[in-house]
Amino acid sequence: MTTVVSHASGAPLQTVTTRRARALAERLEQGARALDAAAGALTDSEWQTRIPGDGRTIGVVVHHVATMYPLEIQLAQVLAGGQPMTGVTWNVVHDINATHAKANAGVTKEAALDLLRLNSAAAAAAIRALSDEELDRAAPVSLNADAPLTCQFFLEDHAVRHSYHHLAKIRAALASSVA
Repeated sequence: MTTVVSHASGAPLQTVTTRRARALAERLEQGARALDAAAGALTDSEWQTRIPGDGRTIGVVVHHVATMYPLEIQLAQVLAGGQPMTGVTWNVVHDINATHAKANAGVTKEAALDLLRLNSAAAAAAIRALSDEELDRAAPVSLNADAPLTCQFFLEDHAVRHSYHHLAKIRAALASSVA
C-alpha cells in the first residue's frame, strides 16, 4: 500500500524547509531508523512475540507504525491548514488498530520494514514541506477532547513519537520474554 501525502494546501511537496520542520522530520527519521534496526535484527520467533498489555505481535506493531504514518501526516495537515480535526476519537483509533491487526496478522518482516522505510520517508518529506506558520496553527482536535492543539504538537505527539513509543514496548516485551 502506497499513500501519497501532499502539502496542507494541496500543493505538491516543496524542498524549502524551515529549521523547525527539518528538526521534526529528522526526529521522525531517527525513530523510524531505530525501529527498523531493532526489528530487522529480530529472529522469526521474536517477530511473533506478543506485546504484553497490547496483544499484538511485534511484527504487526511494526507494520502498524508504518501504516499509520500517512494518516498521522494527513491529520497534521488538517491542523496545518487551520481546520479542526473532527471524528477522530480513541474508540476510532482502537477500531483501526484492531482491524489492522486482524488483516495483517501474518505480515512478513520484509514487507513491514519496506513499508516502514517508504512511509517514514514520505512522512518526513511532508513535515519538511510545512512552514513555521503551519506548524504554529492550532485548531480543535477531537482526539484530545477538542483542545486547540498546534500542528507541531500533534506531529510530535503522534507521527514523531510513534516509533519511539512502540520501540520501547517492543524492547520491554523482548526483555520480559527472556526473563
